[in-house]
Amino acid sequence: MVNKTNVQAAPITISIPKLRSEFKDRVIASGDPDYDKARTVFYGGIDKHPTVIIRVADANDVARVINLARETGLELAIRSGGHSTAGHSVSEDGIVLDLSNMKDVQIDPESRTAWVETGLTAGELTTALGAHGLAVGFGDTGSVGIGGITLGGGVGYLVRKYGLTIDSLLAAEVVTADGQIRHVDERTHPDLFWAIRGGGGNFGVATRFKFKLHELPDVVGGMLILPATPDTVAGFIAESESAPEELSGIGNVMTAPPMPFLPVEVHGKSVIMAFLVYAGEEEAGERALAPFRALATPYADMLKPMTYPEIYPPEEGAEGYHPVAASLTMFVDTIDRSRAEMILDRLRASSASMAVAQLRVLGGAMARVPVDATAFAHRNSKIMVNIAALYQKPEEKETHEAWVADFASALLQSDQGAYVNFLGDESEERVRAAYPGSTWDRLAEVKARYDPTNLFRLNQNIQPAVE
Repeated sequence: MVNKTNVQAAPITISIPKLRSEFKDRVIASGDPDYDKARTVFYGGIDKHPTVIIRVADANDVARVINLARETGLELAIRSGGHSTAGHSVSEDGIVLDLSNMKDVQIDPESRTAWVETGLTAGELTTALGAHGLAVGFGDTGSVGIGGITLGGGVGYLVRKYGLTIDSLLAAEVVTADGQIRHVDERTHPDLFWAIRGGGGNFGVATRFKFKLHELPDVVGGMLILPATPDTVAGFIAESESAPEELSGIGNVMTAPPMPFLPVEVHGKSVIMAFLVYAGEEEAGERALAPFRALATPYADMLKPMTYPEIYPPEEGAEGYHPVAASLTMFVDTIDRSRAEMILDRLRASSASMAVAQLRVLGGAMARVPVDATAFAHRNSKIMVNIAALYQKPEEKETHEAWVADFASALLQSDQGAYVNFLGDESEERVRAAYPGSTWDRLAEVKARYDPTNLFRLNQNIQPAVE
């Protein structure tokens, strides 16, 4: 959903040669050899053609691009890692502000803090911090940009031990719609600091983050593949809920793909492809993982002691992989045996090339932060569920979207919320579900203060409050 409010009726034409003189070799336009690659984002089915892509070098460059968008009226897209499910990382006929060249990392091991630029991916920053035995929790994919995942909250492998990514955020450098470079923290622009911790890209372009770092030289974790039955799925959730807070994980309930390390007879069977991380010492980690191994004889057990950066393996062959999927994110209160059986039945009924129900038990450190402390308002949510149907033929889109919607409706419980980072191109009602109650009104007020004309509208949009 893109709000078009306050877009100029007749945008001013921009001069590509003039931009090239200002930004040197960091301007990409139609006809350039690398244009198609530069406009391609992670997810398939998104085929937008921006007027220009500008790879900024610093906050001053960002301010110049923001001013350009404001003066011309062209739609502005902000790209960190390009993983926006809704395709917000690229604009049709607009300007793409590409942060991918901004990868500076300044680590202070003594104070356990770091200033980092937002063009970094989660994998890149995790590797840099890991050299010092330190970590910040991001998501479950190394190629995701830290800009987007942080602004939306950040649910990942350390969520129960150290909370969301934003719970480690101490300060940020943000360029607002007026082109001003602002330092924001609890004391300086505290309203803006509150809003960027979960409110997404509605309020400006974050160019640098200051993170509190956590000592984490080693973990115990990796992949565990189990047969998926009503008992093992319900058991996986129960064990995840009762596990120590050091353990966070994801259970992907799905049909086993033909992975080389799986026996041929397992291919096509229902499995739980689990990714588990115990943020602590080896002996305690093995004890915490034992109940998961005991749910059933594993088809594959790759759980082991490792350094934390190893949880993001190289994404081999990912360069040309652009999945197309119908998907929906939601929170639920519980998954018992009957619901687990329903999940398996729904997955088997799908005609998608791959259908998945991804289950994440939350709680722990994330839940101890007050609901109104940040713009992420789902501190009390118990389980996150992401339903997805991957497909290849565009004409199948409606079929798979209907399957996803029916599945979600059948699973819906008392928690009506949604995680903004996993929202697709959806309705305003769904965006409001990400910001329930007074959170929406408070965000709209901050939006009116820092972006009254809704310049930053290519996102899960919050319109500025009207007095």
